Amino acid sequence: MQKLMTGIHQFQDNIFCNQEELFTRLSRGQQPLALFITCSDSRICPNLLTQTEPGELFILRTAGNVVPPYGAVRGGEAATIEYAVSVLKVRDIVVCGHSHCGVMQALLNPEGKGKLPAVDELLMHVESTKRILEENYASVEDPQKRLTLAIEENVLVQLENLRTHPSVVAALSRKELNLHGWVYKFETGKVFGFSHSTGQFVTVDQAEGRSPQEHRQPVAS
Repeated sequence: MQKLMTGIHQFQDNIFCNQEELFTRLSRGQQPLALFITCSDSRICPNLLTQTEPGELFILRTAGNVVPPYGAVRGGEAATIEYAVSVLKVRDIVVCGHSHCGVMQALLNPEGKGKLPAVDELLMHVESTKRILEENYASVEDPQKRLTLAIEENVLVQLENLRTHPSVVAALSRKELNLHGWVYKFETGKVFGFSHSTGQFVTVDQAEGRSPQEHRQPVAS
């Protein structure tokens, strides 16, 4: 706790006072660029990863970046998605998985997770991911490759679950919303996106059809 308390004081003394105008503006409302759905894993920092400021991302964090199908559970996930799409009018939703995902490891090796009934219930929402691995990748025996495949396929499964949410379906039908599937690798810092044209995860620039230079701000002369 001491580190957290020290951080709060540093924020108040060094950060807030230098960005007071930003925080005053944010107190009047928010207009985030996107809904960013990712894992609860402490190694992921969405704003650091995307280099966004407060107010630019509406963030939903769940173990395994799981998006329960609409009506499957009465939880905060559906309310967060509905509010982001219907009220905040975000134009993009990103589902971002990550390497070394503990939920995917538990899916592949359930005997190793111990007695965790809440996790067992969560894994019910990734059953489709497990079935895809069993039926489509039975020949892949390398544990690391199977984990990578599980992580990637799970992102796609959660994107399909997103499409069961009425607010998402309505916005998609009006062409006012885009869905993106990403995978972040801690060990390299690289982000891969699902390309609909190739059916594969490629660099995020390729997936979005842009060159890396388009994302970089010009250096002031």
